Amino acid sequence: MLGHEVAGVIDAVGSEVGNVREGDLVTIEPHLYCGVCRYCRLGHEHLCPEKRAFGVHLDGGMAERMLVPGRLAYLLPSDTDPTVGCLTEPLACAIHGIDRLAPESGLPVLVIGAGTAGLLLASLSRLAGLTVVVVEPDEQRRKAAVAMADAIAIDPASPDWREQALRETGGAGYDFVIEAAGSADGLETAVALSARHGRILLYGVARPTDRASVPPYDIYAKELTIIGTALNPFTHLRAVEMLSAIRFDALDRRTYPLADYAAAFAGQRDRTSIKTIIAPNDPSTR
Repeated sequence: MLGHEVAGVIDAVGSEVGNVREGDLVTIEPHLYCGVCRYCRLGHEHLCPEKRAFGVHLDGGMAERMLVPGRLAYLLPSDTDPTVGCLTEPLACAIHGIDRLAPESGLPVLVIGAGTAGLLLASLSRLAGLTVVVVEPDEQRRKAAVAMADAIAIDPASPDWREQALRETGGAGYDFVIEAAGSADGLETAVALSARHGRILLYGVARPTDRASVPPYDIYAKELTIIGTALNPFTHLRAVEMLSAIRFDALDRRTYPLADYAAAFAGQRDRTSIKTIIAPNDPSTR
């Protein structure tokens, strides 16, 4: 059963659950780890090779009921819009990515791709005090980047878009680049547009078979750092606390009832909205 970005109301709790109670609105941290492998015991649970995820390996949230260990439920403020509450998980992943990038305020960041992940990363970059430039071909997503992150939005269909992007840095290049599109071309672009001593965060999920052509000399000569990031280790609580700081009103969301899942998947594929949400028990979905 799909669905790893989940918010819901607690219907019942077991006798040993003390962190939440019936009627609470919660978000779910959707991962189970073995706890005994070297990665778990080194404090890197998210890299556990035996990791199981709700919505991937275990039944997830696209259902009328979902059963999870109580420790994976995080209380949300009761007035939280559930279509925002379910975005706690991707926000937690973005927080981990920004932690890995360790940006410094006052410097420029280039975000390649403005899907939901790119918009959240751009928003966190704004909150960190960076000058945000976003490259995104979709006009609706570029507008969202401006609204959510005060970003300078560039259309890569423009023949001189790379020159335009570099002009925003005075020609020096970007101290921080976030590849949020999951493409090999994105990595190549990130290396080309990085400043000397720049840091590149590979956030987008590329296909395992994708290959990038990157000049090793550029990495050496610019003294670049290329960083990977995965999941949301110990950042879910911080994401709950940061929900109100993100301008979610500017993130176009469309909600479907569970029975219309096929239309929801088609809408996501066709980019009817930036974010598609399924609400199994909400009669007010539209």
